[in-house]
Parts: sequence; C-alpha cells; structure tokens
Amino acid sequence: QVQLVESGGGSVQAGESLKLSCAASEYISSTYCMGWFRQAPGKEREWVAFIHIRGGNLWYTDSVKGRFTISRDNAKNTLYLQMDYLKPEDTAMYYCAAGPGLSSGACYTSTGVYAYWGQGTQVTVSS
Repeated sequence: QVQLVESGGGSVQAGESLKLSCAASEYISSTYCMGWFRQAPGKEREWVAFIHIRGGNLWYTDSVKGRFTISRDNAKNTLYLQMDYLKPEDTAMYYCAAGPGLSSGACYTSTGVYAYWGQGTQVTVSS
C-alpha cells in the first residue's frame, strides 16, 4: 500500500511563495499520474496540477497556470508543487494523489480515479 506524506504548507501573504512536497513510501508505476488537489472550506475538491510519470507531461488547471510548477524527483520518489504569486483564493487544504494515467500521457482529473492520497497540508494566503 503506497503511502503519501505531504509537507510544506503554511500561512503566507499574497504574492509570496510556498513549496509543497509529497514523499511516496514506495515505487509508483510509470503508467500512473501523480498530482495535487485542493479543497477550500465549503467547496468540492478540485484538481490543481498533474504529472504523468512515464511521459512527463504536465497539466495545470487554468487558475494556477503561470504561477504553480509541478515537478518530481524520481530518485527521491518525491513530488513537488512550487507555488508562486500566491493569492487569497489559493487558500485550501492541498492533497497529493496518485492513480492510473492514460496511455496517451494525459491524466484523469476526477478524484475517484486516484487510489492513493496523502493526509493534506494547509495553505493559507492572506491579503
């Protein structure tokens, strides 16, 4: 059973940066996608960014394009999310997830596809 452990959340001012990390306890198949979801109070969990492990394709939701960067260190089995120019609307609990990807190199955006989840790390951005 793969375990995912996030870290790096915190409270910052608008315009500042944070870097989230997600360490996987064991090897994750190269056919999988790893990514980040977030959930704000009273809202549904939404996808933020994905990386297809084999293809290396990166996917970002529109609201974070140009501000967030997802990356993966294969040697450390760790996923990262560099978040720059943070906005108050980025405030949420951020979750790392892993699940099957598409053979085309794309990733599913539905939470139900992802079998493995971290416990979440809180990001709070004040104006």
